[in-house]
Formats: sequence, C-alpha cells, structure tokens
Amino acid sequence: MRDYDELISFLGEWGPFQRLIFFLLSASIVPNGFNGMSAVFLAGAPEHRCRVPPGANLSREWLNASIPREVQGGREGPSRCRRYRLESLANFSALGLQPGRDVDLSQLEQEKCLDGWEYSRELYLSTIVTEWNLVCDDDWKTPLTTSLFFVGVLIGSFISGQLSDRFGRKSILFATMAVQTGFSFVQIFSTSWEMFTVLFLIVGMGQISNYVVAFILGTEILGKSVRIIFCTLGVCIFFAIGYMLLPLFAYFIRDWRMLLLALTVPGVLCVPLWWVIPESPRWLISQGRFKEAEIIIRKAAKTNGIVAPAMLFDSTEMQDMKLQQQQKAYILDLFRTRNIAVITVMSLFLWMLTSIGYFGLSLNTPNLHGNAYVNCFLSAIIEVPAYVIAWLLLRTLPRRYSISGTLFLGGGVILFIQLVPTDLHILSVFLVMLGKFGITSAFSMLYVYTSELYPTIVRNMAVGATSMSSRVGSIIAPYFVYLGAYDRFLPYILMGSLTVLIGILTLFLPESYGNPLPETFDQMLRVKGFRNRQRTNHVRSSKAIEDSKTQITTL
Repeated sequence: MRDYDELISFLGEWGPFQRLIFFLLSASIVPNGFNGMSAVFLAGAPEHRCRVPPGANLSREWLNASIPREVQGGREGPSRCRRYRLESLANFSALGLQPGRDVDLSQLEQEKCLDGWEYSRELYLSTIVTEWNLVCDDDWKTPLTTSLFFVGVLIGSFISGQLSDRFGRKSILFATMAVQTGFSFVQIFSTSWEMFTVLFLIVGMGQISNYVVAFILGTEILGKSVRIIFCTLGVCIFFAIGYMLLPLFAYFIRDWRMLLLALTVPGVLCVPLWWVIPESPRWLISQGRFKEAEIIIRKAAKTNGIVAPAMLFDSTEMQDMKLQQQQKAYILDLFRTRNIAVITVMSLFLWMLTSIGYFGLSLNTPNLHGNAYVNCFLSAIIEVPAYVIAWLLLRTLPRRYSISGTLFLGGGVILFIQLVPTDLHILSVFLVMLGKFGITSAFSMLYVYTSELYPTIVRNMAVGATSMSSRVGSIIAPYFVYLGAYDRFLPYILMGSLTVLIGILTLFLPESYGNPLPETFDQMLRVKGFRNRQRTNHVRSSKAIEDSKTQITTL
C-alpha cells in the first residue's frame, strides 16, 4: 500500500505551493518570538530606592544619607528596600548634627519603605514592577508572573495537539492566534498584578498552541526533503526574528502598556492568512473527508503548474490508510519495557534541563553588564547561527554526539564565567552568548532526535511528553534568574552544572542517525545502543544455560 507521500509525489518538493506554505507558516511564528520573551521588558525591574516624602523635614545632607549602603551582586550601592528611621533623622537634622561626623550611621535604626519607592527611568518609563511595586517583600511576584506564563505554555502544549486532532489544524491554528493576540490586547487594560498574571497565563496557552499547530501543519503539508529545513531553519529562525524585533520595539517604546499594544499588531496582520493557508490534507484523510483533501491537492497542483492525475485517490487504499492512522496508543507504551522506559526518563530530563538553560539565559539578559536592549538583541541574534549549525550537524553527524557536544560547549563556558575577572565585562557577556549558542543548538535538535527514537504509533505522544517536560523547565527557569539577586554567579553555576550533566547522560542514549524511522517497538529496539544491550543479555542467558548444564552434569 502506498503512503501519503507517494500519493502526492507528483506535486514535487519545492514548487510555488510549497514555498508559499513554508514562508507563510514560518511568518506566523514571528509573534511567538514577541510573546515568548516579552516578560524581559514588561516585567523589567529598574534600579529603585525608598522614597522619602517632601514633608520629612530633612536637610540636604540628611536627605542624601537617608538610605543605607549595602553590597548587592558584588557591588556596593544604596539599599533597595530599607531606609533609616525618618523620625530619628528629622531630630538630628533639627539639632544641626551632621551624618557620619556627628552621628554614626551604622548605629541608626532602619525601617521598610513605608512611603513607596523611587524608580530609575534610565531604562524603562514604566513596567509592571513599577506599576504595582513588585519589589522587596513582593519581588517574588515577578518570577511568578513569568512562571505562570510558562504554566499556560504547559497547558497549551498539552491540549493543542488533542484539539487539532479533533477540530483540524487550520481552525486551531487561527483560534490560538486569536487567543494570543486578543488576550495580549486585553492585558493592556489590566488594573492589578493579579489580572495581568491571569491574562498572561492565557496568552501563554495561545502562544505555544499556535507554535505547535503551525509546526504540525507544515510537516504534514510539506514533502520529506523540506520538513527538516522547515522544522529547524524555517520555524526556529522566524521565532528568532520575532525575538530580535522585541528589543527594538522595547527600545523605542519604554512604557509597558504601549509596548504591549505594539506587540499585538503583528498578530492582527496574520488574519488574512486564513484565506491562503489550507487545511492539512493528511488530517482530512484521517477523518474520511477525501473530497476536501482532493480539492486542496488539486489546487496545489494548479499552483505548481502540474496536471494532477484523473484518479487521485483509490478509496479502498485511502480507507486502509485511515484505519492505520486510527490505531490507538497510550502513555504507558512509553514505559512498556525497561529499555524503552530508560530512554523515556532520560529524554524527559534532557528536555527539561536543556529548557532551564535556554530560558534561564534568555530571561537573564537584563542582569548582564551593559545595555539591556543590546544584550537581549545579542541573545536573539545568536540563535540564528545556532539553528544553522544544528541543521548542518543533523545532516552530517550522529545525533547524540552532536547534542552532547553542544551541551558541553554551552554548559562549560557558563561555568567558566565565575572565573572571569570582574572588570572584563565584555568577556562575560561573550561567554553568556556562547553558552546560549550551544544550548540553543542542542535544543533545536531535540525535536528531530526524539521523533527518530520512537515508533510511529507513539512518536507524536513521545514528542508531546518530552515537550511538556521542557515546559516544566521553563517554569523553573525564572527562579534560577531570581537567585542572581543574592549571588550573581549562582544561576550560572547551577545552569552550567546541570547542562554538562545532561550532556554526559546524552551519550548513553541510543543513536538514530542513518536508521530508518521505526514503525514498531521491535524496530525501535534494533537501533544502535540497544543491540549491545540485547547481545549482552543474550551472552548472560547463554552463560546461565551453560552453568545449569554444568551443575546437572556434576550432580
């Protein structure tokens, strides 16, 4: 029986129809780059200090000395959350005493910022941090906001595949675009941190669902030779383009509400794509809607200037395809044997820890030395060569060595940051970007590697499960960044160590390079890495039989 790719082989691989679908679906990913990293600027925390009200009756000297000095991130500066007790300072000021000369400041009683905070406007005119004072005792709310966005991403990744299987790829693609764009617009009118965060969670659900469904739709419409390019250079690079445009928007629009408004516009521009992007013929066939699938394929042939066969589908053959695609698989199939369970558990950790490194470095760019907008742009642009290198490695080298090598590169240079002298700021930023390069390359190869390890019946489920594991990593990542407020090297030590560790564990996974995609679990167990284990088990069994024979002979 012919498969779907054979049935549509007459269309060719890279005609006008395929090029149109490739670029339109890739372009629909650009808003995901905005929303995926927008928290870097929407929730940016500027320099701040306790506000001293005008009626405090302090002299200029005591006003300047009203904020204690403390060491933050290895540098001394004014305290962000404490001030000297104003009543005491007012008494000293009235008596004409001088701070430091007549009064020992270290002996003075301190208090919290009872009158709010003064925020630096050098980087941001306003963010949600300055809007709702998410600092000091409430500073935990900032990483929670970002984490809840990724909780929405986790929920969206869980339901998007099921919804697209039930209602179709195209319908869910544009429905999730509407959710992402619509709720981003509603966020502009948030009146509290709680309202903003709930809406941000919903935006996260739409953000990943749009990405996943566009990914699925493209792989189902495009031919074999174009799919890997679409999954790496197409989808990933257009995500990076959106990511690169984010700091440019943020640089010129420093108010968070206006910035959010500007970021919703590209989503609105995607609406006309509804009349251009077709439904997946594969999905239509799986639903028994052969007529609709035939109409789309004939339109594609017309676009490519090709005459379609008079008899496009054989109904008996297509019915067999439908029945084959409707075979059921369950999540426990990913743990059906010890070897498969080991692969699944290791893959889950691989995705999660790689995700922690990727999102941890991406969200930490405002804390790097230098301009926050430039650092964010560098973090985005470094992803382009990372995706190109990943594509080249996937074409020429074994998967596990490629992934392990890029993880070693990323984790190693991140660990090396703590050894860089404090005055060599440019070298530190360079090492962070080199680490981001390595981890991004590994991250982009995981989709292909995981899909090659598992058989067809559970492949989509395996990619979905491991992708959900990566969302758990993205939920944790903001708290790694949060630790930098206490020790600026601690996030790098943790992320670097975990990345190197998972790079070592990757070497123990089976190799899929050069093998055909497995269709059954038996074929999955024949790949390199399993053969040796099976041979070892066979040798052990043979040895056990020989020992038994020896014992019987002795008796």
